[in-house]
Amino acid sequence: MPHSPKIKILVFPGSNREKDMADAFERITGTRPELVWHKQTDLGNPDLIVLPGGFAHGDYLRCGAMAALSPVMAPVKELAAKGTPIFGVCNGFQTLIEAKLLPGALLRNASLKFVCKHVTLTYEANDNNLYPLTNGDMIRVPVAHGDGNYFIDPDGLEHLKDNDQIAFRYVDNPNGSIDDIAGITNVNKTILGMMPHPEDSTDPIHETQDGTALFKGILNALDVTA
Repeated sequence: MPHSPKIKILVFPGSNREKDMADAFERITGTRPELVWHKQTDLGNPDLIVLPGGFAHGDYLRCGAMAALSPVMAPVKELAAKGTPIFGVCNGFQTLIEAKLLPGALLRNASLKFVCKHVTLTYEANDNNLYPLTNGDMIRVPVAHGDGNYFIDPDGLEHLKDNDQIAFRYVDNPNGSIDDIAGITNVNKTILGMMPHPEDSTDPIHETQDGTALFKGILNALDVTA
């Protein structure tokens, strides 16, 4: 029986997109997600854990590196091992990689400049438990990052392809990411990380509302009210 979603959005010192993310989920579900401070060590039994964008701990060491060591990441890893869905955007994606919950690395943009603009993405995964959407469809959403250049070694890239872990590709690559990768999943398709910001493409005042399809897809996969 579908139920109102229990969504927990993690907040680190320096996060700045948690409200945008909460607004997007509330806009679609009618229920406000819970914001969870990074020092909390008990997350209960959520339907979905979300790591939003921003500059966690100022990104002073390496993007997401300090956030990956925050107390809250211990229960996140425990829940991830049990199959709890996790969604990370921008700095949240960086944190998931630094926490070894997703493979690869995120480097400085090839231009060595901060990129802030709308980009077009293609859905790539054919078999995805977290967002059952149509392969080949496109969405237009914003990016805002200086370290979004996704990298993985050749063997790792082949592993991503073999396991259908490439979730999104850029149509016009804004940062130099290998194979135009904009987002990936773990092998079990329960963790999704992406650099673009679909939460900022869900409101009528936004340039597009294309991100709405992604959020509805995630919620439908969770079997909760959307």
